[in-house]
Amino acid sequence: MIDTHSHIYSEEFDSDRAEVIARAKAAGVTKIILPNVDSESLPRMLQLESEYPSYCFAAIGLHPTSVKENYAEELAIVKKELERREYIAIGEIGIDLYWDKSFLKEQIQVFVQQIEWALEYNLPVIIHVRDSFSETMEVLEQFQGKGLKGVFHSFTGTIDQAREIIEFGGFYIGINGIVTFKNSGLDAVVEQIDAQYLLLETDAPYLTPAPFRGKRNESEHLTLIAAKLATIFNINFNQITRITTENAYKLFKKLI
Repeated sequence: MIDTHSHIYSEEFDSDRAEVIARAKAAGVTKIILPNVDSESLPRMLQLESEYPSYCFAAIGLHPTSVKENYAEELAIVKKELERREYIAIGEIGIDLYWDKSFLKEQIQVFVQQIEWALEYNLPVIIHVRDSFSETMEVLEQFQGKGLKGVFHSFTGTIDQAREIIEFGGFYIGINGIVTFKNSGLDAVVEQIDAQYLLLETDAPYLTPAPFRGKRNESEHLTLIAAKLATIFNINFNQITRITTENAYKLFKKLI
């Protein structure tokens, strides 16, 4: 299994990060993708990647909730990093209207710029969408047919939204612990999506799957998400892990 979205570089793991990674490996997680948040998270993320080469893979991007007055400075750091070295993807980027709507215009500007860099550097994008599906698709429309590819991370939308993502082309749908939540309704949506479009992710330390909801999430819990998907599609565990792992390799070409 590949955890395509995990923030295990964050301070929540400072006391036992090595054990967390050991548990992930023991559970069958073969690689972990680390999406960036902003310049503050960057050193921690790069440090973890350097400690676990060929296991942890860093993405670079400016998260929408970090888009503030200094967004131009933050973007300059992203561009400098893209020029400095290779990254697995550009992310986590997108639009978030859940916490704060006051920087919507700037969030869109930052999103567009980072998509343009993704095309320039031929990298997939990891898209964060929260209370902003229509705004996100409106931005993406201008890039349709240009070879953009990526994943809609932490999908919680409707079947119509899932179909819109698939019909756009080049995108996968990231499924995490939310699919195990009793009242999320996500399982009923997911069963109508072809598994060839799905990726596994944890978003650790957030969105811990049942039965550990409320506790810190970690990559080991990918097994619970995969098991839930196997049940939804009425296939065995190994089949769903094979499909989603193949999907991850198709999208993230630099996973080696």
